[in-house]
Amino acid sequence: MNPIFATLPNTIFDTMSGLARQHGAINLGQGFPDHQGPEEIRAYAAERLMNGLNQYPPMRGLPELREAAAEHYNRFQGLDLAAAEVVVASGATEALAASLLALLSPGDEVVLFEPVYDAYLPLLQQAGATARTVRLQPPQWRMTEALLAEAFSERTRVVMFNNPHNPATRLFDAEEVALLARACVRHDVIAICDEVWEHVRFDRAAHRPLMAEPGMRERTVKIGSAGKIFSVTGWKVGWACAAPGLIETIAKAHQFLTFTTPPNLQSAAAWGLAKPGQWFEAMRSEYQRSRDRLASGLTDAGFAVIPSQATYFLCVDLPASGVALDDESFCLRAVAEAGVAAIPVSAFYGADPVRTVLRLCFAKADATLDEGIERLARFRRTVI
Repeated sequence: MNPIFATLPNTIFDTMSGLARQHGAINLGQGFPDHQGPEEIRAYAAERLMNGLNQYPPMRGLPELREAAAEHYNRFQGLDLAAAEVVVASGATEALAASLLALLSPGDEVVLFEPVYDAYLPLLQQAGATARTVRLQPPQWRMTEALLAEAFSERTRVVMFNNPHNPATRLFDAEEVALLARACVRHDVIAICDEVWEHVRFDRAAHRPLMAEPGMRERTVKIGSAGKIFSVTGWKVGWACAAPGLIETIAKAHQFLTFTTPPNLQSAAAWGLAKPGQWFEAMRSEYQRSRDRLASGLTDAGFAVIPSQATYFLCVDLPASGVALDDESFCLRAVAEAGVAAIPVSAFYGADPVRTVLRLCFAKADATLDEGIERLARFRRTVI
């Protein structure tokens, strides 16, 4: 058996969701909304299923989605992408896998930012590469020049940059993005940018794509997700965008992974990407309201909430909340004793993890959030 996968434990999401089912707990762990996504986009997908293409679409994706993605990023982020520079994949994770397999060779090094989304490491290891990490520290989770200098070496081939960042819920600012761009140019490194949360950001903060920075247009792979943009996480429709010198090889890797993606879902994603800016603002406003509801309730209950700038999540600082338990112990006890599932952020580190932060998902109904707050408040009183 392949040792990379044979020794892997179940993902923390599968573990905590399984425990939530076992204990009948409220699941504030795994990141999916408890609604089914926008009705008009689902209706469009259903119509295309009945009246559109149901055989193999083009391997690189339907032209309408590739064109829609390029136009969308021009309209919202000022990028000069062409449809030929877009490849549609079966979810952002497949786009990440295709990019890593296409761009890495055995012995290459990849810079990761810890806490790191758990798919990154096994994917790059499958390509024969090794990881060097930039450890972001709570509660600021800030990137610095000193941290980057320690991570880059002469063998660095790729940096994987998740912005907005899950699980830290950071939207990296212009200074940090520029800092990383300069490091990539200086070390002649390709950046694979996981930007699936690019529209789920709050407080009117702008998303700055790394691709827009000086020197980065030809050395950046930008990855997006219809599942995150439209709150339909089960669709698994994503895309990779890059200059011709990169996207051609990524397409060749993609063709031997999933080859293609359901055409009706591609059509619906294309239709959704053409929606006006007000639609995306309304979506963000609703998630921000849920974020504020959970943050306020937890704060009133004595928890120290780390500000959430983006994603469906917010994090809690356990020591600052008066809780002596580490994050894994807290989560295992909370799901069993309080009936609330959360995610320990230590699961997103390698050696010597930070064990003081837990992550909660607020993409839930008000009643679910309120009940989760009440249960966690009672549980906190038993462990402080």
